[in-house]
Amino acid sequence: MSEDMKEMVLEYVREEYVDEDDEDTELDYDTPLISGGLVDSFSMVSLKVFLEKKYHIQIPDAKATPEAFDSVNKIVALVKEYQD
Repeated sequence: MSEDMKEMVLEYVREEYVDEDDEDTELDYDTPLISGGLVDSFSMVSLKVFLEKKYHIQIPDAKATPEAFDSVNKIVALVKEYQD
């Protein structure tokens, strides 16, 4: 399950936040998304909403920190924390 979730989050980030012209951008599960400048705070909010809808969870705003959203692995860990 977590591999599928990792791939889905990675694909979402790639489609939503990486410019098509920027073919040099390498993305993996540990790529720094926020500290690396790929995802900004507004994008982080849209990613949070996407995850909440996709996985039928509620992530408290206090837990939706830049650190928690800084890599696919960290995002997956956060989602798992709020799944039943």
